[in-house]
Order: sequence, then structure tokens, then C-alpha cells
Amino acid sequence: MISSIPKWLGNLFETSLRPNMDVVETTYVSTQIKKIRLRGDISKMNFQLGYANVIRVSETEFRNYTVAAYDDAGGTIDILCHIHGKGTGSRFMDGLRAGDQLYMSIPRGKKFYEGAASQYVLFGDETSLGLANAFLPTLKSNKHDYRFYFELDEENRRAPDALELDNVAVFPKGGIFRSEPELRTLPIFASDRWQEANFVLTGNVASIQNIRKVLKGWARGKVSFQGYWLEGKQGL
Repeated sequence: MISSIPKWLGNLFETSLRPNMDVVETTYVSTQIKKIRLRGDISKMNFQLGYANVIRVSETEFRNYTVAAYDDAGGTIDILCHIHGKGTGSRFMDGLRAGDQLYMSIPRGKKFYEGAASQYVLFGDETSLGLANAFLPTLKSNKHDYRFYFELDEENRRAPDALELDNVAVFPKGGIFRSEPELRTLPIFASDRWQEANFVLTGNVASIQNIRKVLKGWARGKVSFQGYWLEGKQGL
């Protein structure tokens, strides 16, 4: 998507981009992971696993966020934000409090889930926790075999536990995900048990590229991927 537009164009579309969601609650899963609950008219939103919603974070900038959970009856959406203090989106989300309003688009993007696959393996980082949280109920209810692999900063390493994710392995940021030889030592690559699994790769683009190299020629299942951020680039 376009991560920014000229201010004059934003003003031109101001009516269509007016706030449509209310912030009803905010909590912190860890020092850097903020959970925000929004309420609004979500009756026309199609929440497919892998889809993201665009949120307006300034007069000219927009960011993608994955819905971690939703409640049709209550009209609420939960999103998990990585508050790292470096960008416009992070600062905007960090400043949100109950009673604030924001603009959110309908979901769109890639579908990451296929019911026919018996196994799923998800790789990601802090920006992937919302997707993992959204995936979990479906993986459990449809009795898939699954694993989550995360690269997280030390202050966020317990976030998966706080979100009640299971079958999780956590690694330090910038470590094993950045090394093809080290990735090949993971237990899932030691046998053919997981070769038929569907792999979902999100988060840091550099990490995704390394994982894809390891999976090439080995994985027989579908490999889906979506880079959420890249060092030195804003609004990916």
C-alpha cells in the first residue's frame, strides 16, 4: 500500500478518511507490545487470516496493522502494536488512550490460511504477534499441528506466554533468523515430518529472505510471506 500521501490529497479525502473507530481500552503485553481495543462498525469487515487494516497515523501517513482478535457482537477489534519509539506509526499508537478516535480501513491483503493443510509453521517477530494471536483459535479448533518461531528483543520474549500462545520457540533478535546455516539446525528441518506443512513468514524482510532460502527445495507445502518492515525503510 501507499504509506504516505501529500497533505493536500489527504485533505481532499478528509470526509472519507474521517475517524471511524473509538479507542475503548489499552494495555501492555510487554514494555514494547501494546494491545489496543477499538470499537466501531465492523459489520462489513472480512477478517481473513493474513489480511491487514490501514490506520491513519498522521495527516499524510498510514500504516498496516493485523487484527489480533475481533468480536462481531460487540463491534470490537484488538490490535497488537510494537512500540519501539522510532517511527510515526509507533509514536501515534503509543499515544493512544481510551476515548481517542482514529481512521481504520476495511481489511485486505493476502490469505495465509488453507484448511486442507494439516500442519502450520509461523515465523515472525514482534510485528507478527497479532497475526499469531489471530491464527491460534483457528489452528486449535481445526486441530492443526502447529509451531510458532519468533525472534524477539529480550524485553518482549515473554509476550507469547502473556498472549497464551503455545508450541512457541523464541530466539534473540538478529540471531538465528539471520543465518542460513543456523536456521538449518532447527529441529523442524532435522527430519521430513514438517516438509508438508504450510509455512507463513512475516516480520523483518531480511529474516524472511533467509528462511525462504532454507525452505527452497525442502518444503513441499505452501510458503506464504509478507514483509512487515525493513531496516531503513518506513511504512513498508
